[in-house]
Amino acid sequence: MTPPPDAAPPRRTALAERLRHAAVRPRQIMRSPWAGRVLAAVTLVAVTATGITIGTLLGARGASDVGPFRVAFQLTPSTHGGTEIAIPPLGSLFLDSHDGPARLTVRLDSLDQRRTEALLDDPAGLAHAGATAPEDLRDALVRLGLRTLGVSVLTSMLLAGLAFRSVRRVAWSGGLALLVTGGTLGTAALTVRPQALAEPRYEGLLVNAPALIGDAQRIADDYNRYAEQLQRLVGNVGELYTTVSTLPIYQAAPDTTRILHVSDLHLNPAAWPMIKTVVEQYDIDLVIDTGDITDWGSEPETSYVSMVGQLRVPYVYIRGNHDSPRTATAVASQPNAVVLDDSVTTIAGVTIAGIGDPRFTPDKQDAEAGPWEEPAMTVEGTGTQLAATIRSLDLPVDIALVHDPASATALNGATPLVLAGHTHQRKVTTLPPTGTLTTRLAVQGSTGGAGLRGLEGDEPMPLVMSVLYLGADHRLQAYDDIQVGGTGTAQVSLNRKVVDAASPVIPAAPSATPADN
Repeated sequence: MTPPPDAAPPRRTALAERLRHAAVRPRQIMRSPWAGRVLAAVTLVAVTATGITIGTLLGARGASDVGPFRVAFQLTPSTHGGTEIAIPPLGSLFLDSHDGPARLTVRLDSLDQRRTEALLDDPAGLAHAGATAPEDLRDALVRLGLRTLGVSVLTSMLLAGLAFRSVRRVAWSGGLALLVTGGTLGTAALTVRPQALAEPRYEGLLVNAPALIGDAQRIADDYNRYAEQLQRLVGNVGELYTTVSTLPIYQAAPDTTRILHVSDLHLNPAAWPMIKTVVEQYDIDLVIDTGDITDWGSEPETSYVSMVGQLRVPYVYIRGNHDSPRTATAVASQPNAVVLDDSVTTIAGVTIAGIGDPRFTPDKQDAEAGPWEEPAMTVEGTGTQLAATIRSLDLPVDIALVHDPASATALNGATPLVLAGHTHQRKVTTLPPTGTLTTRLAVQGSTGGAGLRGLEGDEPMPLVMSVLYLGADHRLQAYDDIQVGGTGTAQVSLNRKVVDAASPVIPAAPSATPADN
């Protein structure tokens, strides 16, 4: 039977009614007092955030006189915090000075001509300017923080006034901006680490690095030492800007011994100019090479090691698994070189023991000893033999040298510092304590960028080396890790680490011996 024609319209009318009610509900929700308050709060936060951002861009920058310099300051949002000190054209220092959420950029814009002339006329002027630098910097940062806070709050209140035209919401916006901006600056202030100035990371030209960062010393965690280090930094840069003829180098304490640790040059000719520059700029006392100066240990390669004699400082060397007895003989023929093989030498008051790698694997096959002899012992056995030699002496050994870090385990407790290479990866660890003497193991990366094999990846391996600073007791106080890009350019990255003898011992993880080094 056909349904009556008037039966369909009631069903369509009911469906349309339900759709109409469904469309009305969102409008009712949006018109409710609760939804209005949420929307107002979100809008208030958005307006305040915009005001803080604009206020920070406008107010979180300024300039002030610090010592003899006109210095520009700027605060920017950052999750990691920290400080960058830009010193054009010399480079930049990066300090882990505080935690986020604000990063401080300090830029030395200029040296005031009138004040510079006064400093040159007064021999004590530069020292006095450096002495006032910490107070100048503190006052400048306080003014920067207050200006950032004030401008951010006023900008937020102005935007809130334009958006809401309500005194109460303007007050809320100002209070919220005060809370956020003040909390940000407070977090940075409460997490300030003055000792960070002792451990800068430097980026710039290699020849400028020692003049900017000065020499390494133990820096206590107190304001007086912080101020002293800051004065030296200002003094160094001031001398650099006011001296035309030569590049000044910060003078180290008389009892500081500077050692350059290199390893795994692998015939890279770009390594020698870099080594020579560091030796001269840092006033290095001696160079230590932990092996693999060549690739095949052949007769033609002996001409490469002749560059050792041009360094004009003592050069202590042990053989690596790519070096043959012929290589060791070529190094020993250099007038400034000392080759150690289960033997001991004393240079610049530092007693050094070393032993060569027992293998000769120029073709990178560890299973084969090479054409000249079978290995007399294992890699681990060389460490045991050197440890026995050290313990048989009547004098303490300050540094032990091995090529492969796998040899270092037996030397734990026999000497305070073990230097190695082979892995092409820079790493410093503390061996598990076995007695009263704590032993640190410093494994060097490849100063030659791993030679030709360093070109096998997408980018060339960097050239790395380290400057070790030893105190009057010949114990490691600090070290600078220097890295030059694999292209061999003069642009470098330098990281300083101050050794804290009271720091917790970090056990060294077992290291596997790579087959291709």
